[in-house]
Formats: sequence, C-alpha cells, structure tokens
Amino acid sequence: MHSLETKSLSLSYGETMIINELDLKIPKGEITVFIGSNGCGKSTLLRSLARLLKPQTGSVLLEGSKISSLPTKEIAKQLAILPQGPVAPEGLTVLQLVKQGRYPYQNWFRQWSKEDEEKVQKALESTGLSDLADRQVDSLSGGQRQRAWIAMTLAQDTDIILLDEPTTYLDMTHQIEILDLLFELNEKEQRTIVMVLHDLNLACRYAHHIVALQDKQIYAQGKPEEVITCQLVRNVFNMNCEVTVDPLFGTPLCIPHGRGRCVVQKVGAELQHA
Repeated sequence: MHSLETKSLSLSYGETMIINELDLKIPKGEITVFIGSNGCGKSTLLRSLARLLKPQTGSVLLEGSKISSLPTKEIAKQLAILPQGPVAPEGLTVLQLVKQGRYPYQNWFRQWSKEDEEKVQKALESTGLSDLADRQVDSLSGGQRQRAWIAMTLAQDTDIILLDEPTTYLDMTHQIEILDLLFELNEKEQRTIVMVLHDLNLACRYAHHIVALQDKQIYAQGKPEEVITCQLVRNVFNMNCEVTVDPLFGTPLCIPHGRGRCVVQKVGAELQHA
C-alpha cells in the first residue's frame, strides 16, 4: 500500500497563493475528506497530489519519492484521480470508458491481456454496471454515469483514489449511492480514498480522517468526532451551528443556525411548557 504526503507544499495561481508550506500525510487504507469554504484550496490541493498542478515550492511524495520525478505511467499505476464533472466523448460505451483505466499497463510489448479483461470486469461488477456495459455513457443517469467513471478508476487498479467532489450535481439518493460504493470499496479492498466534499455531514459520516483547510493551511485534522466542533464550523465556514450526534451513525451532525432558528427555539420552549 503506497504512501502519499506533502512536504512544505506551496501552491498558487499566478500571484495568488492558495496553499502555503503545507505538511500533510494521508492515512493509508482510510477515507480522507478535505473540507473548507469555497476557494480555500481543497480542489487545488487534490490536483497537486495527482501531479496535475506544479508546486510553487515544496513537494508531493508518493511512496517517499517526489511525484514530479516519476514517469507518468508509473504514477498512474499507483494513484488514480477522478476530477470534478468529467465528460466522456460522444458515443463512448461504459465498457469502452472503463477499459481506459488499463491504459497505464499498455505498451508495445504488452497489449490487451487476460488480466486487463479481468480487472475491467471486476470494476464493472463492483460498481453494479455489468448489465449496462454496452450502454452509451451519455445515455445514463447522473448516478450511473458517476459510477461508470469510478469503475474506470477501479480498473486502473491503484492503491490510492482521489476524487474531486464526486457527488456534485447528484440528488440525495445518488449522493448516498456513490458514497456507499466508495465506503464499501475501502472496507473490502482497503483502498486509500481522498475526497473533496462540500456537505459537512456527509463528510463526517463517511470519513475516517477529516482535513479542514483555512487561510492556506490546515486548520484541524483527525477523526470527525475529534475535530468537528461549533468553533471549527464558525472559524472555517463563518457559520454558527449546533453540533450533535447523528442518530444513525454516531458521527457529528452539524445543524446550522439560520432564519428559522428563533422559530425553532420558540416552538421548543412552547413544547417544554405544554
């Protein structure tokens, strides 16, 4: 199982510094979720972990080696990334898309093999897409389409999977479907999964390890129950809330204060005196 970490990593877009001298070690075999307000650098950090963004200073280390010095195909055999909102070429079938995950293993001396076929079929089965293999990707529902892209990353057969907001544009049912799938993959195959999520409660429910980003640095990191507090939400998201316990999973549950807070308090007080 491969390790992934950063050392004094600084990232910027032009003159704008996004991440400043960040040290981070991704726990092996666990689900790590990056959280933080819009523009805090979550997706930027994730992209840098996959060598899609060159550091201004510092480095990303994959199994102890600077990722910038590794051949592209070697990286692709160790980690896979699913960017936000990927688009498949028109007319591409699910099977054809998933087969793309085997590209890092192809060369002049090694063409399509029995092992490649087995990895593709396993990826289709793991994501529940075997019966849809011949369907065109652009004909699928949002949840099915996202599963097809995840199947492609699974066919790549890497220890580490990076996903940038994998539930974006999905309804609640499909969000849970995708996150359940990733949770099961981690449980059964001990894949190291790193995600960016906007929904704090879903992050708490599915993450073993949470990394909260603020002001170009890590504000807090650790188990959800250790780091998610009212103070963290106030400082990181600029929002007041109550943090209680999810009645189903025992994980932190964030209840934001909003326009209805006074009404809720009033109704609660009336019920107490009823």
